[in-house]
Amino acid sequence: MYSLDFRKRVFAIKKKEKLTFTQTSNRFGVSMWILFAWQRRLEPCTTRNKPATKIDAEKLKKDVEKNPDDYQWERAKRFGATQWGIGKALKRINITHKKNSVSPQIR
Repeated sequence: MYSLDFRKRVFAIKKKEKLTFTQTSNRFGVSMWILFAWQRRLEPCTTRNKPATKIDAEKLKKDVEKNPDDYQWERAKRFGATQWGIGKALKRINITHKKNSVSPQIR
């Protein structure tokens, strides 16, 4: 990720020396497509403001309480989601994989 200061400098030099996008790309070693993207939005995007949309956290918590021993693929089937999506949703609500509360005794 390039800093905002670098981006501003690139466009200042491009304007000062009247460079084309191709010349600017070659000079600074960045893709022309990145330059086009920077032209539209100079500030780097630091966060993604998109909430989880498919899996309801409250319903998932209730499902875990009701069926604590189910596998993620079984939950995914019930929720109409993928196993990966269920895993991410469980992580968001701070529920990790099953752990044995008592370790087996070695004789």
